[in-house]
Amino acid sequence: MTQYYVVASKAELEDNPQMHVDINGTEILLCREGDQYFAVAYFCSHAEFTLEGGTIHNGCITCPYHGAEFDLSNGAVLAPPAWDPIATYPVRVEDDDTISIGLV
Repeated sequence: MTQYYVVASKAELEDNPQMHVDINGTEILLCREGDQYFAVAYFCSHAEFTLEGGTIHNGCITCPYHGAEFDLSNGAVLAPPAWDPIATYPVRVEDDDTISIGLV
């Protein structure tokens, strides 16, 4: 069963479209692209460096260290050097402002 945790408001992601979130020891990167919100693993599957600070464009995040690319919606690898996908988590926007991330 998925439990949702309130992690931010939409306003918190207006100036910077990325936010590091730790939910019970699970490190997550909350991302915004336009009006869409995504939650993915905080660390790249290639070399365990953070994805925070990576470029977000066309539903993809690019690792700022080695250039691996991942689909924000499902974690699939879009470009090497990574070969393994990253985890993704469901996101809800409640009351038109509150952002929650779901964990099983």
